[in-house]
Amino acid sequence: MVLQALVASGSHVTADDLLQRVRHDHPDVSASSVYRTMDLLTHHGVVDHVHLGHGPAQYHLTTEVHAHLVCDGCGAITELEPALSSPFARQVEDRLGFRLDLGHFALTGWCRACASPPDHA
Repeated sequence: MVLQALVASGSHVTADDLLQRVRHDHPDVSASSVYRTMDLLTHHGVVDHVHLGHGPAQYHLTTEVHAHLVCDGCGAITELEPALSSPFARQVEDRLGFRLDLGHFALTGWCRACASPPDHA
């Protein structure tokens, strides 16, 4: 049920979001059941969780390793494909000997719309 709710979401969701989706059809499901299921799915590599800011961790299916960009202005989440993030990660490892886990935390900044000055025309 939990995995079906995650697939149906088609996006990044919190465990509480999943709980509400599951409870829509199965009102007796406990929060601990959802959290344990997400831990199990994460352990087996079916889902990843990411910290996208100050809120709770969000989950998504593990289809492809990717980094996340979060706009400090509007909160928009953009998935950063490996073609862009991998060269950066390789440079950090080559120069500093530090292997990044870009999928676990988001990179924050300003999206194009929020970074652009407002149109005063």
